[in-house]
Amino acid sequence: MLLRVRVTLPDRPGALGQIARTLGVAGADIVQVVVLERLGGRAVDDFTVVWPGAARVERLLAGLAAIPGVQVDGVWKAIGAPVNGGHDAELLAQVAANPVDGLATLVDAVPGLLAADWAAVATVSADWATRSGANEPRVAYASWRAPSPLRLPEVTPLRARAFAEPGGPRYAVAPFGRGGLVLLVARTDEEDLPAAAFHVTEVDRVAQLVRAAAEILGDRLDAVASATPAQV
Repeated sequence: MLLRVRVTLPDRPGALGQIARTLGVAGADIVQVVVLERLGGRAVDDFTVVWPGAARVERLLAGLAAIPGVQVDGVWKAIGAPVNGGHDAELLAQVAANPVDGLATLVDAVPGLLAADWAAVATVSADWATRSGANEPRVAYASWRAPSPLRLPEVTPLRARAFAEPGGPRYAVAPFGRGGLVLLVARTDEEDLPAAAFHVTEVDRVAQLVRAAAEILGDRLDAVASATPAQV
């Protein structure tokens, strides 16, 4: 199976090689490395690895924890082959080529781009700021791996950000800027695999995709926002 392993490590010569050797000794075959951040002498890297399904992940975690200065931020299953930023333009081209299904195309593709479990577009009520109770969004469209029934967290449609529910999924959310529509992307823990929170670079990537899709789809988003659940 494919695993995504996120580590924070010292930004010094040899540190990356130590991690690569440790992953190899544990039985992992590295297929992609993505640098998410380099700042203040530290780096945050994502490793996508092929991991033997019968092997216990604790062995991998113990090996990484033994490297001085290394912190494991998360380990979770990656669905499909690793992808990079070059796929974003291809996705937007598909949205533009078939705007009728553009929103569904975007939502179905985003989890694969970000090694996430599912995504959904939801509508936040126009009076969200004045409500005294929870502001529960209405689902307009969800990707095929989303839970059913899908309970979304309380969100506000102001800005792109990452957040998590205590003991629950990790989310990235970005507003379309039309009709209270927001895109939510989620990662969930699975047994002994603690998923990583969305990094700021991932949140920025979601926000850029959403902004571009909003420009392409235009008034179609207003129709989605005003539709009843039966119409979506």
